[in-house]
Amino acid sequence: MSVSLVPPTPPAPVAPESAPEPKPEEPPPPRLGRAAKLPVTVAPIVAKPGPAAAAPVEMSDSELAGAATVGAGAGGGAGCDMARWLQKALREDRQVQATVAEVAPGKAIRVWDGAWVRHPGQEGEGLAAVREAIMWRVAFAPVACRAQPVHGLIVLSLHDGPGASRLAVGTGDWRWSDLLFSASGSRP
Repeated sequence: MSVSLVPPTPPAPVAPESAPEPKPEEPPPPRLGRAAKLPVTVAPIVAKPGPAAAAPVEMSDSELAGAATVGAGAGGGAGCDMARWLQKALREDRQVQATVAEVAPGKAIRVWDGAWVRHPGQEGEGLAAVREAIMWRVAFAPVACRAQPVHGLIVLSLHDGPGASRLAVGTGDWRWSDLLFSASGSRP
């Protein structure tokens, strides 16, 4: 038997344990101001409901009886019949028709009496869609027509026949151009 000597195998080199490389820390977010030294207390602001209409917006029978209508000499003269022209334009305006049908179907309502009238449940004076339509039409009427003197109420019908919604504009002595430069919201 022969014996051979084999030198012992050295143990496998062990890699030194390496710790995972540390990740760089992210800097904190920048401060947008300095911290308040005292706590800030903000009192809420309570919204108040809008003002109620000062005068009734629906026209009475006696007011309607004294008002001029289209074809009764209202707002005419010198070749201008502003009432007829304005009534025709409002009858053709779908937004005016829808607004009045929603607010006062089949009734006569006041929209301007020296100032645009605020209607209950509406954001602005004079029923915004109606006020805007009237102002645009009056603004683009001939200067001579806008300057005509008018006396009292003018009632404009939004269609022919019984049960038609009507809009009343006017006050003592006025001119059509007064609708353009009227104080909006002069009444609560």
